[in-house]
Amino acid sequence: MSQAPEFLTDLPTWRAESGAPAPRRVVRADDTLSADSAYRLACEGTGLLWQGDFHNARQLLQALMRRAERKPRKVSKASKTAEAAPSAEASTASLAAASAAQHFHLHRQALGQRARTLAMVLVPLNGDYTIPLRRAPDLRQACTEAWGPATGEACMVSLRELLGLVGAHEWRKKGLEIPALGEAPNNRIHPHYGVFSPVRGEYLDLVASTPLPNKTLAFDIGVGTGVLSALLAKRGVQRIVATDLDPRALTCARENLKRLQRIDKVELVQADLFPEGQAPLIVCNPPWVPARPSSPIEHAVYDEGSRMLRGFLSGLREHLSPQGEGWLILSDLAEHLGLRSREELLGWIAEGGLTVLGRHDVRPRHGKAADTSDPLHAARSQEITSLWRLGSAA
Repeated sequence: MSQAPEFLTDLPTWRAESGAPAPRRVVRADDTLSADSAYRLACEGTGLLWQGDFHNARQLLQALMRRAERKPRKVSKASKTAEAAPSAEASTASLAAASAAQHFHLHRQALGQRARTLAMVLVPLNGDYTIPLRRAPDLRQACTEAWGPATGEACMVSLRELLGLVGAHEWRKKGLEIPALGEAPNNRIHPHYGVFSPVRGEYLDLVASTPLPNKTLAFDIGVGTGVLSALLAKRGVQRIVATDLDPRALTCARENLKRLQRIDKVELVQADLFPEGQAPLIVCNPPWVPARPSSPIEHAVYDEGSRMLRGFLSGLREHLSPQGEGWLILSDLAEHLGLRSREELLGWIAEGGLTVLGRHDVRPRHGKAADTSDPLHAARSQEITSLWRLGSAA
């Protein structure tokens, strides 16, 4: 019989950028622990505080990832027959949307459970961000970039989250080439940890090609990395006021705009949505999916209840100059997932006292759009990204 694990009581401080609570139970783990035993404990919510070789901890995490891969559910013969048989009810748009939304939520639940299991591999960190394990790499710079200067307090963190910091550090170091900003090498955006990376180039092409209503002033709502402000400045907009609530985003945008030599045209303001005053052009690229973020860093992707989208549409008219335009950059993926209808969007536009002046559409070019193995492929294959030109209704 295997010996029952001994739960630890004197533990370092728990640190989780994801906002996840500390594991309720924690045991020591080292190179003698089998992957099967580790997976069983992790599934039970038991944290595995690693005491062995750092590279072996990474190998264990990879083994747990393989075990956590979802197996396709077996479909009964009766279910297959029912799916094949035509049904008037099942052909309605409302049922199709409900099915798509249910599939999306089940998919996110599965991803969440997988993430919670994989987060149970823990590593200790000293108060200066060094890792007291054999063959541990020096990750002090990555930790400092994400968390700020070390406080001197030891802690324990999820190995998976720690490796995420390393990935973010590499993205920040090498940057992302943005063709719409010009020729290399002066066209790179360097995203910071927790700030959404502009990997979807098609929406940038829309902003680069849509005729500007005015070049004197623009508001950039939700500046993020600063890529849209840089693009507007490149197109000749003389002054840009860019807002964001997240201090990380403002720092990231400031560094990118300085590197691109555009900071002289951009004023960065910490604000929820709009700055004071009016502008002839107001640009916003809100999170596209109206679902609840599972961690703080997911707020750039998920907008629960369409809060930012609805806030932008309800406040836009007040901040538009006469004959001004608001540019809303939005994917219709949420519509194909059954999370928001086109009628809802048009209703919010009308409620905001706005009218649609025009719309420019583009198909996504990212890999997932053509990946048939993606669980959300049915929705992604139909996705269109649009730049909605909005003006004040008469």
